[in-house]
Amino acid sequence: MSDLPESAARVAAAARDLGLAVEVREMPASTRTAEEAAAACGCAVGQIVKSLIFRGKTSGAPWLFLVSGLNRVNEKRMVEVIGEAVVRVDANDVRALTGYAIGGVPPFGHATTLATVMDEDLLAHDVVWAAAGTPFAVFATAPRDLAKVVSAKISRIA
Repeated sequence: MSDLPESAARVAAAARDLGLAVEVREMPASTRTAEEAAAACGCAVGQIVKSLIFRGKTSGAPWLFLVSGLNRVNEKRMVEVIGEAVVRVDANDVRALTGYAIGGVPPFGHATTLATVMDEDLLAHDVVWAAAGTPFAVFATAPRDLAKVVSAKISRIA
């Protein structure tokens, strides 16, 4: 793992600390978008885990949404899911909260502890792929294992 970039090595270490057995891989092509990631990983776009950061509109509390690559967060539905409306944060806030840049945000190992909601559509797959710290690093895992280690609330997102 020492040949991984520092941010990807941090994700690999965080996975080990959580007891999640994954192999962080650097891909030859970008995995920055769900479509690019699916092409690089040889999987369906719906198997890509997008790690999206929002804040509660009233509380300002940060939230991590793990979303299928096919879906978008239905911000109105999030009122039912987390109890308040949400607003998307900017790239600087994403980096401050997670320690990673947009396009490489993993589902765990963040600078800040984030309450997490996982898209129920991800559970339709045996394997999903998530970013691992850089726009070229990814790992595969079972979605239920991922939900467990991040203590995610499972919900309809789209």
